[in-house]
Amino acid sequence: MQEYLPQIFGLAAGALGGNVAGGLMKSGMGTLGRSLTGIVGGTGLAFLAPMIPGLDGMFAAPADAAEGGMNAKAAVAGLVSGGVGGGLLTAILGKVMK
Repeated sequence: MQEYLPQIFGLAAGALGGNVAGGLMKSGMGTLGRSLTGIVGGTGLAFLAPMIPGLDGMFAAPADAAEGGMNAKAAVAGLVSGGVGGGLLTAILGKVMK
């Protein structure tokens, strides 16, 4: 279960980032639309971030198999990529929809 925590953090941060960005822009997507857009944006950035030079080391294995503990860097990376990606995609779609 601990190996999935960074992904769960990323999904929650994506939904939160989408709602914050949509609320600031006063988009007409509604809470569910902003949350879904945020989750998609956060997941997309989490997928693309390891391909960006300099960020690849930040996205290590989610859990240390030898110790069974959660990798803190992976959890922080999930939170950051989820929040930023969710906010960006929601802001872009909010502008396009207006």
